Amino acid sequence: MKKLINIVFVMTAFVQLSAQKIIHQEVFSPKMNKKIKTVIITPNLQPNTKYPSVYILHGFSGNPDRIMKQDIPDLVKKAQELKTIYVLPDGNYSSWYVDSPVVKDSQYQTFIGKELVEFIDKNYPVKAEKKFRGILGWSMGGYGATNIGVTYNKTFGIVGSSCGALDFNSFGEGYQKYMVNKVLGPLESINPNFLTDSKIKLMAGVDQQYIFDCGTEDTQMISMNRNFHKKLTEMKIQHLYTESLGGHVPEYWSRSLSEQLSLFDRFFKQ
Repeated sequence: MKKLINIVFVMTAFVQLSAQKIIHQEVFSPKMNKKIKTVIITPNLQPNTKYPSVYILHGFSGNPDRIMKQDIPDLVKKAQELKTIYVLPDGNYSSWYVDSPVVKDSQYQTFIGKELVEFIDKNYPVKAEKKFRGILGWSMGGYGATNIGVTYNKTFGIVGSSCGALDFNSFGEGYQKYMVNKVLGPLESINPNFLTDSKIKLMAGVDQQYIFDCGTEDTQMISMNRNFHKKLTEMKIQHLYTESLGGHVPEYWSRSLSEQLSLFDRFFKQ
C-alpha cells in the first residue's frame, strides 16, 4: 500500500509539473520603482526542457487579459501547439512602451527590453539565446515591439508588428488623441530617437528577422506601414511585409498575430 501511495504521489507531481499554466505575475521594475502586471502563458512544461519565448505588447488602452480574451483568442492554444512561452506585460494603457523623458515612472522600454527579460530568464525555463526570443505587438504595441526589438537587437532575434503606428510625423490628430504627447512631449520637439525611421540604419547592420503587416482598410496605419516597407526595401533590409483585407479592428489583428506567431515558430526551429 505504501508503495502504491508513493507511485500515485510521483504521478500527481508529474501532472502538476507538465500542466499548461496561465500565470498572473507582478514583476518589479527597479527603474520605475513599481510592480508591473504581467501574464505568462506556458505550454505543458516538461522536465529538463527549455522553450522559446515571445513578448507580446498590446495596443493602446489594452491589457494582458484582453489579449487572451479578444486580441489573440487562440493564444493559450498556440502556446501548447508551438511549445512556446508567451510573456504579456501591461503597457499601462498608453505608455507607448518608451522610456519617457516626461513621466519618470513610465520607463517601459528598459523594463521590457532588459528588466523583464532578465526576470523571465531567471525564473522560467526559457532558452536564453537571442535566436529563441522574439517580440511582437499591434498598433501602439507594433510601435513598441519595433522600437524595443531593434534597440535591444542582441536580445531579440525576431521582431513583428501588426498595423503598427510606425510614423508619429504622419499620425496627425492621433498624436494627441492617443496620448503620445503625454509620454514624449510635443511632436515638434520630439527626440528623433523615438521615431521609427531612426531605427532603419541600425536594422541594416544587425542580425534580426522582421515581419510587418497591415490591413488595407486601416486608413490611419496603412500609409505608415507602406512607407516604412518602402524605406526598408530601398535600404535592402530583408523583411516580410504583407497586406490583407481588414481595418484597425480585433478581427484583423487576431488573424494576423496568430499567423505571425506561427512564423516566429518557424524562425525558432531554423
